[in-house]
Amino acid sequence: MLHLPVHDAVSFVLVRPHYPENVGAAARAIKTMGFERLILVKPSRIAVPEHVMARKMAVKALDVLDSAPRVSEPEQALSTDCIRFGTTSRRGVSHVQSPRDAARSIVELSASSRSVAVLLGNEKTGLDSQHLDRCHHVIRIPMAANQPSINLAQAVQILAYEIFVAALLARKSS
Repeated sequence: MLHLPVHDAVSFVLVRPHYPENVGAAARAIKTMGFERLILVKPSRIAVPEHVMARKMAVKALDVLDSAPRVSEPEQALSTDCIRFGTTSRRGVSHVQSPRDAARSIVELSASSRSVAVLLGNEKTGLDSQHLDRCHHVIRIPMAANQPSINLAQAVQILAYEIFVAALLARKSS
């Protein structure tokens, strides 16, 4: 497996996930891009690693799923100097970055040994204002259709992919 510095720096944080399928699919999504840190903040009673559907969706990523800590707030699993990138589908939020631009920033931060967390909210409401306000950067995945948001696990896959590709490009140019 290809291992890059960004793999050690980045954690994916699911805040209040509701569906076990998304938790399992998120574990698989990050592992396919070489990441291993998944954190669950206040998961619903069924959105837990031991749920049969989470395990079914975490194809070849049970190690990621089983090692995911469950916490009541992100601060319990992140260092105090961790740089946070929050995701939103809301319009009117200022200083929003695309996944590609955010990925380049994340790779640069990881090159300077900074830890980074990518926070994603639950399937129905996304990140609440309280969690989003504690983020240093905000990411929005652009969509062509008039949809309220993208599926949680699919959003994790897009972000993990963009970060991985940005890391590959940075390695190639150095």
